[in-house]
Amino acid sequence: MKYALTFCLLTGIWSGWARTPQADVPSAATPRPEAVSVETLAAEVETLKTKSSGWDKVLSRLPRISGYVQLGYEWAENTSTFFIKRVRLNLAGRIVPKLDYRVQIEFASPKIVDAYLNYSPFRQINVKLGEYKVPFSIENTEYPPLGFEFIEYPLALRKLMGFEDICGLSATGRDMGATLYGGFFGRDEYSILNYDLGVFNGEGINTKDRNRSKDIAARVTVKPLPGLQISGSCYWGEYGAEYLERIRYGVGVCYDRGPAVVRAEWIGGTTGLPAGDRGDGGELESAGWYVAAGWRATRTLQPVVRYDTFRENASLSDSRQTNYTAGLLWQPVKYLRCQLNYTYEDFAARSAPNRNVVSLMFSGIF
Repeated sequence: MKYALTFCLLTGIWSGWARTPQADVPSAATPRPEAVSVETLAAEVETLKTKSSGWDKVLSRLPRISGYVQLGYEWAENTSTFFIKRVRLNLAGRIVPKLDYRVQIEFASPKIVDAYLNYSPFRQINVKLGEYKVPFSIENTEYPPLGFEFIEYPLALRKLMGFEDICGLSATGRDMGATLYGGFFGRDEYSILNYDLGVFNGEGINTKDRNRSKDIAARVTVKPLPGLQISGSCYWGEYGAEYLERIRYGVGVCYDRGPAVVRAEWIGGTTGLPAGDRGDGGELESAGWYVAAGWRATRTLQPVVRYDTFRENASLSDSRQTNYTAGLLWQPVKYLRCQLNYTYEDFAARSAPNRNVVSLMFSGIF
């Protein structure tokens, strides 16, 4: 009897266990949850990569936006004023490989200062079309405002290359045209022999040509060593409806590497004058030169000096103006430049009193 009861009890227990669902024991036909999660995650990653690649292509076509604001204060014997020198917005980008563009707008005195396409298939030959810096002189082309050590450009460049030109142009050294340029005997960061050959309207920025002739600008630059360049430039043209002559020529040398920068240029020119302006027409011969030097004492501080002289009428000694400038450039962070310049302006003409000028300018960059 005892054995019969024990047997019945064991049989009941076994039957109950057999009827209980075995949820914790995986079947061979059922996929494991871990495997499903890994596959799903891999698919999601691939989807994100595809979307990211698409967005990268879209973003690469959008222009890069940058710009700067330059404002300051100037004091002299007869002036004391705050000023806004430049307010620039720059849009640049690449349309297709080797074809890029740039548009730069000035808001201080509203105008478009740059608007061009640049096609650069080879080191030796490239093409630029639109409105941009005329390839003349070292400072006009290779030292833009945010790379320039002084507040004002030298007199010869301002008077003979469209900044405050004798012929009446005020074009910040720019014009509308097309330029063929390139370099030979390439090194890692530069070419030893470089050339620029451009054709321009000759009337300044945002201005159609007022005659049928075109102006020609040419420049040859030799860079025998890193940081050293020797440059020669010439410009021939006719401006205005009267086809008045405008000829410019210059030579320069620059060493800019490491802590030291030394730069010097001589610029001369012939300007045709309309009848009734400074006499009965004729031509005006002008010439000037400068030498500048600076030392990057620290990563943020650079003292600079410059001797700058210009004779508007080369045949008259009293048309000479000579500026002696000492300055300090301090750039504590990437997006802020602070410049302090003292200039003694020496005029040969007795009717123009000499001046002491102190200028302070801040450049905010974005």
